[in-house]
Amino acid sequence: MTDNTARRRRGGGRAGAAARRGGDVIEQMPWRLPVNIDRPTEPLGPEGVEAIHEGAMRILEEVGVAFLNTEALGLLREAGCKIDGDIVRFDRHWIMEMVGKAPSTFTITPRNTERELTVGGNTMLFGNVSSPPNYWDMSIGKKVPGTREMCANLLKLTQYFNCIHFAGGYPVEPVDIHASVRHLDVLYDKLTITDKAMHAYSLGKERVEDVMEMVRIAGGLTEEEFQAKPRMYTNINSTSPLKHDHPMIDGCLRLARRGQAIVVTPFTLAGAMAPVTMAGAVAQSLAEALCAIALFQYVKPGIPCVIGTFTSNVDMKSGAPAFGTPEYMRATQMTGQMARFYGLPMRSSGVCAANVPDGQAMWETSNSLWASVQSGTNMVYHAAGWLEGGLIASPEKFIMDCEVLQQIQRYMEPEITATGPDEIALDAIKSVGNEGHFFGIKHTQDRYTSAFYQPFLSDWKNYEGWEVAGAIWTPERAHHMFKEIVANFEEPPMDIAIRDELADFVARRKSEGGAPTDF
Repeated sequence: MTDNTARRRRGGGRAGAAARRGGDVIEQMPWRLPVNIDRPTEPLGPEGVEAIHEGAMRILEEVGVAFLNTEALGLLREAGCKIDGDIVRFDRHWIMEMVGKAPSTFTITPRNTERELTVGGNTMLFGNVSSPPNYWDMSIGKKVPGTREMCANLLKLTQYFNCIHFAGGYPVEPVDIHASVRHLDVLYDKLTITDKAMHAYSLGKERVEDVMEMVRIAGGLTEEEFQAKPRMYTNINSTSPLKHDHPMIDGCLRLARRGQAIVVTPFTLAGAMAPVTMAGAVAQSLAEALCAIALFQYVKPGIPCVIGTFTSNVDMKSGAPAFGTPEYMRATQMTGQMARFYGLPMRSSGVCAANVPDGQAMWETSNSLWASVQSGTNMVYHAAGWLEGGLIASPEKFIMDCEVLQQIQRYMEPEITATGPDEIALDAIKSVGNEGHFFGIKHTQDRYTSAFYQPFLSDWKNYEGWEVAGAIWTPERAHHMFKEIVANFEEPPMDIAIRDELADFVARRKSEGGAPTDF
């Protein structure tokens, strides 16, 4: 192994340094793992929790879930499940026994160990937008297919913003790279542009194995060190209603056997892929997730698993997905209650149906994000940059969302609600009395720089001041900020020998053809 301190590439540019110091291009809050100090919103009474649990168990027992994976069917048969073709019916006691083996809290340790994440408990983590095939920014002015450059620029935002804790899937799909080698190029970019927790798509043996190997190389780890604790994670979606496909289950089994974390997130749209009622949609979502988690616990007891929710509704006039709706919020809160019932960490999302970074985009995303807070979510996917129901990634929207994420993090800081003598401030109140003001007194002067949240994007000038400054609307301010961050960005440190080993691995796997595709 090389000497990581002697041969390290230092990032010294403004954006690279600012992301570590919290200043320069913007004044942002420092890196931290936010702790949700609020009691969760629990719309279900005890009888409601029991009713949804009973519904999920009866779905598993009476209807069953299709597993389109031969290995999984063999394992479930070995475990004593009832199998008819590819339909598996489960005993509820076995499901609960297996799910009970999953830890309620675990860590993910990326190549920069100072970015280690705690998943579970009251910790709340935010990740970047993942997987849109299209891109929009103000300089282009229309929806276009994603490219590697666009993907890399969004990864720079992922690294730069301290309120983003993990790198999800590709922040935009770079369709200019052939699908057989796309994962190699993008993971090389992700591992060199960012030092945050890494994700692998569970889309076939080659992709999963390649990503695990690249994460191991980037961390300078032996195979034993890689397997000793989670260094990365995957997220899979069931094919609702009530189906798990071959590649996603295959990828999870491979990750589980090497000790890496798994998130299972059914994509249940009420009225289309699930019952039109929220209780029915949540019960179905739980059934789809729990049976997969049970399988992974059977294979590797204690493997870290997260239960995800992506339960929303469709527009009954058009069939289009809707996000950030009252129904979405309640479904997220209900799933949070059920996740605590099962003792599992939870994932939700920061999503919207808007097509551009406008008012609709922000109120829908804010609804989604605050539902995540209210539900006790531990991992928030797509927390920054998502548009058009997941079909567009936007850097302006990414930065606008980060303003909201910082405000959520500030809202969670316990000093805001502290009630000691300094906070009650009786002496200060006495000194001002019935006349005067608090601006100039020592109590205020000692605290004025840190007393309140300071935005980096919001404009608090009055109309005349805003007009004199150019009358710049929020998306345009975000666009200028995006350009400045990218122009000044430098990559986080990486040992030169490790970078070379990563590049050699990518070149070798490309020469071998990468991953098989249908085209």
